[in-house]
Amino acid sequence: MRRRPMPDALPPHDPDAARWAAVLSRDPEPDCGPFLYGVSTQGVYCRPGCPSRAPLRRNARFFANAAAAEAAGFRACKRCDPKGERAAIHAAAIRAACDLIEASEAIPSLAALAARAGYARHHFLRLFRDVTGVTPRSYAESVRARRLADALAAGDRVADAVAGAGFGSESRVYEDHGRALGMTPGAARRGGAGEVIRCALAETALGPLMVGATAAGVCFIGFGEDAAALAGDLARRFPRARIEQAPEALAATVREVVAFIAEPRRALDLPLDLRGTAFQRRVWEALRRIPLGETRTYGGLAAEMGEPRATRAVARACAENKVSLAVPCHRVVGKDGDLTGYRWGIPRKRALLRAEAAARRG
Repeated sequence: MRRRPMPDALPPHDPDAARWAAVLSRDPEPDCGPFLYGVSTQGVYCRPGCPSRAPLRRNARFFANAAAAEAAGFRACKRCDPKGERAAIHAAAIRAACDLIEASEAIPSLAALAARAGYARHHFLRLFRDVTGVTPRSYAESVRARRLADALAAGDRVADAVAGAGFGSESRVYEDHGRALGMTPGAARRGGAGEVIRCALAETALGPLMVGATAAGVCFIGFGEDAAALAGDLARRFPRARIEQAPEALAATVREVVAFIAEPRRALDLPLDLRGTAFQRRVWEALRRIPLGETRTYGGLAAEMGEPRATRAVARACAENKVSLAVPCHRVVGKDGDLTGYRWGIPRKRALLRAEAAARRG
């Protein structure tokens, strides 16, 4: 007895097999490239990631863009918004909310932001996280931290800078070891003045490398084309600090870093002096938990952190990492595995990942 094929089975030699597979998996960014699909029984067209129930294969048609779908008589799906019209409205509302946060002396309440945007609080919160990658509170705290950092860099008194940035008291800034700035306000105001940054150079298989350390720990590990470029990079991090060559004091640390590059068989575990926002430090700690020889996508790392909508914010935090290898941002790749943006160059990123993969297999 001949078996009847399943209603949604793929016909043999289907030229749209990859597109149909993307529809079934609800892949919002399919490897076969962007496309839209229409459902002939409903007269609508959708994105491949549409949450609606997948149609039967025989009822699905594929289009390169919205214009082609509409020319064939289909209308846009209201759930997945294939033309992006609703998304544009949402983005404009969130931009307006961000502008309000920027212009406000105090942090606006979620209720006030939602009411101004014209959404229910829970819906506005979800939209804000979808667009910015963070909550309104986190965004507002980053605005305050930036105001504070700018005022301190301009030489304002700590008390004046704290008040002008919108903090209720200096204690809020100093709590949790300077959580807002990643350092105390006094240190930020001085731009490292009074601090001594010891540094040492080394030649590695990946080119010249510099290690810099404060009394608290390693604050810089970076690659460069030459010693002058590396020294300039370190100086920009601590513009007023006294930078001293200390090859002997840092000899053991440098040997550990160089050995890791040559044979990455164990974690690079060093005392670190990481200075950044609370969110950045969360990202950096998440990077340090990625096992040797493994990679994560930016979206995957965000999901592991419990912030699945914060992909862009995670990518920005990776870009701000100043301590290569010890905070292994090279282990984060694009969605399709591409070796996207690396502060110290894509060739070095590729070489590090190859060496770590080989070490894991070995």
